[in-house]
Amino acid sequence: MFEALIDRIEREERLSVVSEKLKAKLEPLVGHGVVRDVLTGRWLGHSAHPAVVVAPLAGWFGGTLLDVVGGPGSASAARRLIGVGTLAAMPAAMTGAAEWLTTDSAEERVGTAHAALADGATAMYAFSWLLRVRRHDRAAITAALIGASLAGATAFVGGHLSFRRGVGVTTVAFQSGPSDWAPLHFDAEPSAEHPVRATADGVVFVVVAAPPESSASTGVSRAPHVMESRCSHRGGPLHEGSVVDGCVECPWHGARFDLDTGAVRRGPAAAPQPVYEVDVSGDETMIRREELGGLRSNSTS
Repeated sequence: MFEALIDRIEREERLSVVSEKLKAKLEPLVGHGVVRDVLTGRWLGHSAHPAVVVAPLAGWFGGTLLDVVGGPGSASAARRLIGVGTLAAMPAAMTGAAEWLTTDSAEERVGTAHAALADGATAMYAFSWLLRVRRHDRAAITAALIGASLAGATAFVGGHLSFRRGVGVTTVAFQSGPSDWAPLHFDAEPSAEHPVRATADGVVFVVVAAPPESSASTGVSRAPHVMESRCSHRGGPLHEGSVVDGCVECPWHGARFDLDTGAVRRGPAAAPQPVYEVDVSGDETMIRREELGGLRSNSTS
């Protein structure tokens, strides 16, 4: 039943019409600077939304639990918990919206349904809190139970987005290049001005040559910068991007990664880009990277 429902949501084209209208209004508010970096989780190292949603859920479900098992003496505590949970829903909505802005197709449509359910849960819990203030306790408990049902549905749809569709998951988690020295095959001569595509062990890499001035100062040619080309944010091809201020910039959503370390210098990406050791011997460029994660290192076995 749930699979069929999610499938219908993913195929519902009318949701795309709604999504595009919402994005047109939200995109200017989020922008491409500090606000977006904060909301998408660059400071955290992964998507901020899953961490932030804990607060409203804890307040809401805590208050509802007290409604069910706490008795009349817990009414005041339940009211406070639901009030705090409803206030905490605002940053949860903001982080979710920032993450959703860079989705499309089925992910975009499911994200729209997820947001609608979350808004419904927030509205019901806000109504429940107002009823409690006015001492309409029975109606308040009913509203909270409806809100809890909507919040549960919201969590289910959000889980589908994360665990089935991979929204918020680092897209390079299951991709691995060579762990032992292997030759890198270039599509073109590496340049310091723009990225170049290269391959090794079936993985696509982005290569940027070291600036000429860095070699001139030492008299020794520096090895090029090499990192995996699949952007950790949404899988964009970094080799089709550009070089900006010592970073490679993704052509899809503008995320920037430091050429030396792979660290995120501008969102919406949160996770760093895998960078490889480089050894240049004669006409051959060799790369390798030590992999600590089992999922990455077993991806080609």
